[in-house]
Amino acid sequence: MNWRKWAAAAIVCTSACASAQDHAVPAFKTLDSMEARVQGCVTCHGQSGQGTTNGYFPRIAGKPAGYLFNQLVAFRDGTRRYAPMNYLVAYLPDPYLKEMAEHFAKQNPPFATQEFPAIDATILARGQQLASTGDPKKGVPACISCHGASLTGMTPGIPGLVGLRAAYVAAQLTRWRVGERHAMEPDCMKRVATKLDDTDIAAVSAWLARQPAPKDPAPESANLVRMPFACGSQR
Repeated sequence: MNWRKWAAAAIVCTSACASAQDHAVPAFKTLDSMEARVQGCVTCHGQSGQGTTNGYFPRIAGKPAGYLFNQLVAFRDGTRRYAPMNYLVAYLPDPYLKEMAEHFAKQNPPFATQEFPAIDATILARGQQLASTGDPKKGVPACISCHGASLTGMTPGIPGLVGLRAAYVAAQLTRWRVGERHAMEPDCMKRVATKLDDTDIAAVSAWLARQPAPKDPAPESANLVRMPFACGSQR
């Protein structure tokens, strides 16, 4: 697909985001550049992929390129469903999607500040437990065992969780639990999410959203030994 046609189609996604958030104003120096080509992405995810005040448009900057590529392919092929994204990447080939993923993986904008509603300390304690040590009785591993000690993710395909808003984390966990979101088999997130109840999801989402920006936002190197079970995203 000619990238200019794709850029024109991306305007549709701007209107899809506009009613939901403070979408970014397109800005680029060179027309024939990757910076220009991803303007359909930045209207929802921020000019550098930093995310926005709307929790449903997450930070994508600095996430492993393999993870971002996998998500773009999933949106293109319909295994992950969100109409504006499905439409935006419907006809883009793998090499183009890889370039887009690599572009945002290299971005390192500041983490956005957030304001949090008051929440019961016992709920946050449960969230911290799930994230830091897991729940052996439920068969739930700690988030940090795959997403990194600083929650910045793990190459090549596990995303960082720091900087995400609670609403987004809760929505994705719920979608995995009910079968609306999938990953490459073995789908380790499905295995985890199906063991979490609503209270667990609310707790871990709230705790993760409150974690401060890390000193080093780079994802950790792959560590299959540390991971509690096989995960298709790490192939």
